[in-house]
Amino acid sequence: MALRETLRVDFLCVENAGRSQMAAAFAEREAIDRGLDDVVEVHSAGTDPANEIHDTVVEAMAEVDIDISARSPKWVVVEDLKQSHFVITMGCTIKEFSPSTYGVEYRAWDITDPEGKDVETVRSVRDELQRRVNDLFDEIEAVANDLDTQDTLSKRVTDTIKDALSF
Repeated sequence: MALRETLRVDFLCVENAGRSQMAAAFAEREAIDRGLDDVVEVHSAGTDPANEIHDTVVEAMAEVDIDISARSPKWVVVEDLKQSHFVITMGCTIKEFSPSTYGVEYRAWDITDPEGKDVETVRSVRDELQRRVNDLFDEIEAVANDLDTQDTLSKRVTDTIKDALSF
């Protein structure tokens, strides 16, 4: 699928050391699995980032063959969110950012914070995030297909005009 527009997805939580990292990793894998990796750009960040990703989160993700051990928490940059198509928050708010002002699709997911939780709880959080990311990608795929259709229609109209003008 060759689209001109990239769909940016931002996953945000407080520390960017658990939920948003897991969600972003699942989104990256989902984009590849659905053949949307050239269309979807995935980011994660935190409103008050930790120094490192929680060990139990790294462990739980490794169990599903996703290695996030080399990642590190990052700060939310409000200017970047303005370029996003989807902003998903988990346990945080971005007071300086009004999604509707920029036409951003906003979701607030009520997901347990895995910080300090046992690995069983983290696995449950991981599995819930995987389900939600899969559902989100059903929507993203539909948006990507709509953009592809619009791009194809625009090309057809342009080609028709060129043909008509080249009498």
